[in-house]
Amino acid sequence: MGEERPARRPDPSRSPDPDLQEVGDTMSHAFRLLQAPPTPHDGPPTAAHRMYTDRDSVGEDLLKLVLTLVELLRQLIERQALRRVDAGDLTDEQEEELGATLLALHDRLSDLCAEHGYALEDLNLDLGPLGPLLPPRT
Repeated sequence: MGEERPARRPDPSRSPDPDLQEVGDTMSHAFRLLQAPPTPHDGPPTAAHRMYTDRDSVGEDLLKLVLTLVELLRQLIERQALRRVDAGDLTDEQEEELGATLLALHDRLSDLCAEHGYALEDLNLDLGPLGPLLPPRT
């Protein structure tokens, strides 16, 4: 087979990127505001497909994947928030706070994309016969 590499531990002297920390904090805040109940999984998990990457572009590919996942989560939180608003589950204050939080997350994600040469529209994965990961913007 090959030699096993030891597990990589985070360097305690290195602090997390403040930009990513801010995005993570904002997403965490949005999740807490929604307080959605967990839903059971409908089926057994399926095996993951292998992903092959170019050694020279793996860092950029990983960054784009992370930004794509953050955008997907942002859109899912936004949809859940709209359902909760339509159902009347939130107070006016909660609606305002949730709206401001989601707007801040959108703005910060747009800034991170621009900083790395992407547009929000670039953050999508082609899932083959299933179509794109992110729905088209309306």
